[in-house]
Amino acid sequence: MSGAKSQAGDDLPARAVLQALPQPVMVLDDTRRVTFANYAAEAFFGASLSVLTRQTLDDLIAFGSPIITLVETVLSRRAPMTEYRVRVGSSRFGDERIADVFASPLSETDGRVAVLIQERTMADKIDRQMVSRGAARSVTGLASMLAHEIKNPLSGIRGAAQLLEQSVPADEIPLARLIRDETDRIVGLLDRVEVFGDERPLEREPINIHVVLDRVKLLARNGVARGIAFAEEYDPSLPPVLGNRDQLIQVFLNLIKNASEALERTQKPEIKLTTAFRPGIRISVAGVSERISLPLEIVIEDNGPGVPPDILPFLFDPFVTTKTNGSGLGLALVAKIVGDHGGVIDCDSRPGRTKFRILLPVASGALQSPAEAEKGSPE
Repeated sequence: MSGAKSQAGDDLPARAVLQALPQPVMVLDDTRRVTFANYAAEAFFGASLSVLTRQTLDDLIAFGSPIITLVETVLSRRAPMTEYRVRVGSSRFGDERIADVFASPLSETDGRVAVLIQERTMADKIDRQMVSRGAARSVTGLASMLAHEIKNPLSGIRGAAQLLEQSVPADEIPLARLIRDETDRIVGLLDRVEVFGDERPLEREPINIHVVLDRVKLLARNGVARGIAFAEEYDPSLPPVLGNRDQLIQVFLNLIKNASEALERTQKPEIKLTTAFRPGIRISVAGVSERISLPLEIVIEDNGPGVPPDILPFLFDPFVTTKTNGSGLGLALVAKIVGDHGGVIDCDSRPGRTKFRILLPVASGALQSPAEAEKGSPE
């Protein structure tokens, strides 16, 4: 009896640990039926434990998934196995997800298998953004070197075009104006490229991100987003971000401008602004020995047609654009400014819903250790 009590007592903390894990964990029997799922698994599949325990793995995962083969192999070999970068598809969520999947038998005699799913989405997006920043530095290093030399002859071309306007026949004046206008356009493009080469340290101070968003919303409603409905879902308890007010306004105004342009042909267009505190994401930043926590989440969401899938992985690269007359520098500049603030940005898009998510550090924890940052986090 005492042994039974000890076993039952040991089971309680084990279950509590599983429930506390942020990764989805399921236990399957020898017919691949779900016998246990933690809270993260319920959230992952969008179903309660009572629903999941009436399902088999085959009901939850798309037909032919490598996960099913992985579980079958573990059941037959009675040995743990792992599949990396598996595409996880399910009728219970719309997007196909990339994940590492770990499967292990509970014991040599027990016919059950424990499965843990580690989503790769956020890590991959951060990795892609670091590559994008490297591409931006390469492009802008060359551009900064050439910009001054290119601007000098352009100013001469523009001056000559102005003189031509005064001396050519009337039917040739439009051609002279075209030369002048195109020269101005090239100079403007060079000015925007030169911004990427500005490596001066930012002047930053603690800023309430909601004040910034309210300012951006006011500007957008009277300009680029006139006639578009706005919705807000703010966490009023957010701590301040250590940032540059003007540059943060530029970031969010650019994102709302892009969303507004994408909504031009959408019925009942809407842009939703969301803020939240999301502890748990940390990245390594050059020049800082400790990993930086990025708990402040700001999301700009629209109900437009979405970003083409072939463009999405390269969205923040310089000169990548879906607009006919776009320069492809707007989102690259947004990514640079967010990176200069020690944050990251990613995009999740499908028809009818596009989300730009920005993660930023809190002001008090910008250069703190993770342990200190946790102490300063709100309850």
